[in-house]
Amino acid sequence: MKKLLLLLMLVSAGIIEKATAQIPAVVLNDKNGWHKIGNTTVSFKNDHDEILILGSNRFVSIKFKVTDAPIDLENLEIYFRSGDKQVVQFRMSFEAPGESRVIDLNGGERTVKKIVFKYRTLPNYKDVKAHVEVWGLKSNPDNK
Repeated sequence: MKKLLLLLMLVSAGIIEKATAQIPAVVLNDKNGWHKIGNTTVSFKNDHDEILILGSNRFVSIKFKVTDAPIDLENLEIYFRSGDKQVVQFRMSFEAPGESRVIDLNGGERTVKKIVFKYRTLPNYKDVKAHVEVWGLKSNPDNK
């Protein structure tokens, strides 16, 4: 019985640790400036990835950084709380390490719900997957 209880406690701790590790760093941070708001590892099997944005999610601009391997980005779709979306066309390759241009959000500072990347991973000799970080710029015009 003690072994079963110990096993359940370890499994519960692992689940809680994994769940908290997935919370974006920006959830409680509402200061002006750039904040890392999410990341994903690009798969050879998928053609898109979705990053949910939680908490303090009002941004005026976003950008992303690519590490570990290059990607060929077709576009990204930025979904807002209001229900509309902004599509940004790229159709270009990003080397690793690399960084996108700053993407201004239509309408100024807006609440972002999620960002969908549509891409393909470029083949490389080590079969390494690209890591993509998304950064958001807060200006907080209502808090000045």
